[in-house]
Amino acid sequence: MLPADLERELEFPVRVACIDVGSNALRFAAAEFESPERFRTIEQERAAVRLGHDVFLTGRLTDGAMDAALVALTSFWERIAKLDVAVYRAVATSAVRESSNGETFVERVRGQVGLELEIISGSEEARLVHAAVRRAVPLAGKEWVVVDVGGGSVEILLVDDSAILWSESHTMGSVRLLEELSETGEEPGRFRRLLEEYTATLRLPFAARSRGPTGFIATGGNAETLVQLAGTAAAGAGAAGSLSVDALRNIIEHLSRLSYRQRVDELGLREDRADVILPAAMVYEHLAGLSGASTIVVPGVGIREGVLHDLVEAVTTQRAHADRRDQELATALLAVGRRYMFDEAHARQVARLSLALFDQLRELHGLDDADRRVLQAAAWLHDVGSYISYKRHHKHSMYLITQSELPGLSTAQVELAATVARYHRKSDPGPQHEEFSRLKPADQKRVLALASLLRLADALDREHSERVRTVTMELQGRKALLRLEGKGDLLLEKWALKRKSALFERVFERELRVRNGGEH
Repeated sequence: MLPADLERELEFPVRVACIDVGSNALRFAAAEFESPERFRTIEQERAAVRLGHDVFLTGRLTDGAMDAALVALTSFWERIAKLDVAVYRAVATSAVRESSNGETFVERVRGQVGLELEIISGSEEARLVHAAVRRAVPLAGKEWVVVDVGGGSVEILLVDDSAILWSESHTMGSVRLLEELSETGEEPGRFRRLLEEYTATLRLPFAARSRGPTGFIATGGNAETLVQLAGTAAAGAGAAGSLSVDALRNIIEHLSRLSYRQRVDELGLREDRADVILPAAMVYEHLAGLSGASTIVVPGVGIREGVLHDLVEAVTTQRAHADRRDQELATALLAVGRRYMFDEAHARQVARLSLALFDQLRELHGLDDADRRVLQAAAWLHDVGSYISYKRHHKHSMYLITQSELPGLSTAQVELAATVARYHRKSDPGPQHEEFSRLKPADQKRVLALASLLRLADALDREHSERVRTVTMELQGRKALLRLEGKGDLLLEKWALKRKSALFERVFERELRVRNGGEH
């Protein structure tokens, strides 16, 4: 059962579960929450299925890996039923996300196990990590670097206790580095030198600021193992530990001199950890050095805990949860826009007017809150393509949006937002455009409806002067009456609306009439 399936808020205590289909292993956790912050872990399990082994070399999940994953997922699904879990979420990260047959695997999971598996984006991974970290570490309103090294990707975040201020996802996870750079029987020192060159490409754009981040936080199973190797793990499951960057460098030196078998036999590492621990350690060390940190905080939480907290918030305080997701998205949109030096006042005005039209026309378009967030993203970022060139900037905007990290939106939703932004000007969406024709019919309808609203809102601020204060849309038979209130006579805005209303009229089969607020 997913949060969207719930018709009412649940009350405490509530049991929730998470399944994390990662690149190096599959993990299951179930917990009972007594309050939004107090919970006990009922059960957790790990299945050592390395889905990323072949994906990062061939681009496909093998039948053997999928079969092994299905066995583990069947076991997890049975535990969910026996533990009387109220709601669960199963997420798949980079291995499934990047495989050419990932959707086939999702269908097999649904058909053979009965489980709904969701492929999430790097930005959603980042959001979930932040949801866990902000509860485990007292961020105190200050800025922290958070680095999550998974099997297939590295998520780098700049956060405070309320939001993700900046994030990037890199295809440089521990399993991926191992598969791409290592050769059987090679001298260990050579592998380390390759890792150093490869990880040196990672950058922190905020590292050169005069005021650096408060601290550095590392998440992921490799980080927890490194703390154990340093002997500085805190007592208790999930408790925060830490290690100095100097200690980490000493561990790297030691690991690089040991063979895989020595790491297992002498250090007691799990076999599926012993080979990926060095790549992960070097990513942490490089980024900690860039951030200026001397100590790395390891809170012992990650995507799983983020999913559990997120689920509880969603099913017990649905409105508050939705408000937080909206705020997280708004913060990310502002950060992306500023990265591309957009006109912030114009973007804010167009987003405000777009969403006002969306809300007033819900009965007409029949779209939901997820579609509203897509429109919100498209409206805020519709002009970012001007960073490349004003000429054809609508197409440049589409590209930049698809390359952006937007927490709270799935990969499919980011692509929809990019397509909506692409059509805020020039020609209407149609089969002659590849980006539109490859969408499913239902998504084509979404793009048409949302793009028509975005065009109206953009027309209402054509000169970037923010003269329109309020818009009111009334449906009168086959007519849509749009009343405007603002500064002056708004003649230019009315003229722009006439030029950009054709798509709205075609999509909704209503003639658009424009009036000032007091006119009839």
